[in-house]
Amino acid sequence: MTDNNQKNEVSETGDSGTENAMPQKKSNPAGRILFLAITVMCFVYLYYRLNGAASREGLPLIAYMTDVFSNVAWVPWLGLMIAYSLFYFLVDTLVVTRALNWFLADIKYKDILPIRASAYIISIFNEQIGKGAMAYYLNKRDQIPGWEVGSVMLFIMFCEVFYLLVWASIGYIAGGDGLPEAFSLMPAIAVGAAIFFVIWLLYFQGNLLPNNEFRQKRILDAFKQAKLKHYLLFLILRSPALLAAVIVYSVALNLFGVDASFIELLPYLPVIFFAAAVPTPMRAAAITFWVILFPENEGQMAAFGFVQHNFFILFNAVIGLVFWRRAQRELFS
Repeated sequence: MTDNNQKNEVSETGDSGTENAMPQKKSNPAGRILFLAITVMCFVYLYYRLNGAASREGLPLIAYMTDVFSNVAWVPWLGLMIAYSLFYFLVDTLVVTRALNWFLADIKYKDILPIRASAYIISIFNEQIGKGAMAYYLNKRDQIPGWEVGSVMLFIMFCEVFYLLVWASIGYIAGGDGLPEAFSLMPAIAVGAAIFFVIWLLYFQGNLLPNNEFRQKRILDAFKQAKLKHYLLFLILRSPALLAAVIVYSVALNLFGVDASFIELLPYLPVIFFAAAVPTPMRAAAITFWVILFPENEGQMAAFGFVQHNFFILFNAVIGLVFWRRAQRELFS
């Protein structure tokens, strides 16, 4: 840590002012238009798929979807999802706690619980903004510099992408020829990601382009400290949540009247979770994926994708509300 502190002192006399006074970027209307277009296309696609399914049943669309929702075993589904959401919260908090312990300070698990829970409220709109809220919270409560917490949050976001890719690759191997044609790209994606990860690791350990100063930016400090073991530990700590999700989602699908197995869902969920974790338009795409992956059950899958994803997001926010008073006391006392 002494070397890191010396580097930080050097950076404070050099480019720290630049990093702390970054100009605000103007909003990009082209990006908003693109996001809106993706959302509209997803819902138009869903409408035509569902309307076609309703026509085959000889029903108007509203009656068709009402029939789909009325045949769901809601009580067992609700109990299943509440249990999974609580389990995910505990695992998610553990991952955040360990990452903070690795790179910053010895912060206790019970002290991270209200921070992580409260961030779920903001995560309704965007998961990454929720992580930014955690950085602000720790900065205010524990006086940890915002760039240090932000660096750990970037590390977590980076690892989440690769953790999902690892499980999607494992699912591809397990799923074999029974997967949709789109999954044929998985080997190429996995190989490309593996090469990128090796280059990334070598770069931040100083073995590649040792004179390049980009790695010295303070917001990237967690990556400079990270060893291969940290990435592997992240995968191990995070994986129980995904494996539990595969079990929960396979059971939940059966409650919606769709037969699905653990092996069948293993390659699907990491891809869908990745789509759901990025900004709003991709959340619409995540719902659309269910209909694409199970084309013979359009109505059930549209209902499942919409209800499953939104319940998880909203119930996590409810968990945040439970901890909100404690979070306020710690933040403003």
